[in-house]
Amino acid sequence: MTFAELGLSPEVLKAVEELGYASPTPIQAAAIPVVLSGRDILAAAQTGTGKTAAFTLPLLSRLRVHANNSASPAMHPVRALILTPTRELADQVSASVSQYNKYLPLRSTVVFGGMSMEPQKEALRRGVEVLVATPGRLLDHIEQKTVMLNRVEMLILDEADRMLDMGFIQDIRRIMSLLPASRQTLLFSATFAPEIKKLAADFMRDPELVEVARQNATSDTIEQVVYAVDAARKRHLLVHLLQARNIAQVIVFCRTRQGAEQLTRELKRDGLAAEAIHGDKAQSQRLETLSAFKDGQVRVLVATDVAARGLDIEELPFVVNFELPNSPEDYVHRIGRTGRAGSKGIALSLMGEDEQRQLEAIESLIKQTLTPQTEKRFWPSWMPRPERPELAPVASVSAALSASGAIAALAAAPTRSTPVTPVRMTHPALRGEPREIPALLLPPRYR
Repeated sequence: MTFAELGLSPEVLKAVEELGYASPTPIQAAAIPVVLSGRDILAAAQTGTGKTAAFTLPLLSRLRVHANNSASPAMHPVRALILTPTRELADQVSASVSQYNKYLPLRSTVVFGGMSMEPQKEALRRGVEVLVATPGRLLDHIEQKTVMLNRVEMLILDEADRMLDMGFIQDIRRIMSLLPASRQTLLFSATFAPEIKKLAADFMRDPELVEVARQNATSDTIEQVVYAVDAARKRHLLVHLLQARNIAQVIVFCRTRQGAEQLTRELKRDGLAAEAIHGDKAQSQRLETLSAFKDGQVRVLVATDVAARGLDIEELPFVVNFELPNSPEDYVHRIGRTGRAGSKGIALSLMGEDEQRQLEAIESLIKQTLTPQTEKRFWPSWMPRPERPELAPVASVSAALSASGAIAALAAAPTRSTPVTPVRMTHPALRGEPREIPALLLPPRYR
């Protein structure tokens, strides 16, 4: 199948062809015709399979009838609203909209926190058809009356489950109360918790469920490896794996901001180019760090789950779960930063003794068994070591010695009346160095 067979507008198809996309991914092939038909949609697909294009391409094709070159802001009301849980994801979606909108006179902008509101206000005053936003910053603009949502025809909730996890449910309901009831609603995510389906039942009209893979599944292109290790030795094992596997670029996930900062400091002391990204960082710092990471100036990007969704690094080979997430859904999104668009990826997880429950929850969610491995130099103290081979019996050792060598050694032994002096014997294992054996250790008959 080709994109031309999906019914997209000629302008959008031209932009897609210039980007080098030959054929749609399964989620795009399944979702685009439904979105173009005007139906509400509840779509689930593995992360990294092209969900953004699955709603952006038909969105722009549907808004083509409103495209115009008028300078009047009144001719460019907000007609499509895309809500995302994180700033990084909002920025990524906005960049995709700009790419696909290259040949259509439709305006778009993005608003999120951590940045000055003034440039955002100016863009909204000029008028935009497509608005990408995080819920909190959008409400700020609504309160300051810099944006109107009464002409919205399409609402897209990207990673809605994450928005619920981050406590945005009330903000989302408030925003929805300001939208026309006749809108089309699209809900895309890699995971769908029961709460999401309940929320969808409240504000969606007979949505079509589109699933191209089992819900909460991980991509087959990602190799998943779990290492059991003591928590105090995780950093040492991480550095060892970076060197042993020759890892040139990796995202390392921590649970807390404090943990991410501490690990970054320790990795820098180890001589690694590492930087942290989390919610306490100013947006300008986060964008600067991401740019340095993409350019190869930063080898290790230490992140909290704020970066688990929205980061799109081309051909990222590795991700590491320095700490297993408390929410198993976050594991799916974390490892989804690698193995994107059909490329191969490896996800390494470091599991401490107190994280076995998190591993069990992850296995239950993804319906896979992840058997912990061990590294000899970093054997966890809470796991039994394999039994050591029994020592060889004395008889077998004696038999291994040559008869002439044994006789020569005995002949050189002192008599009972001779003062105790050491007897020198040479063994190959000592690399030619003589080993002194006190005569007192010899059997009585040879003293």
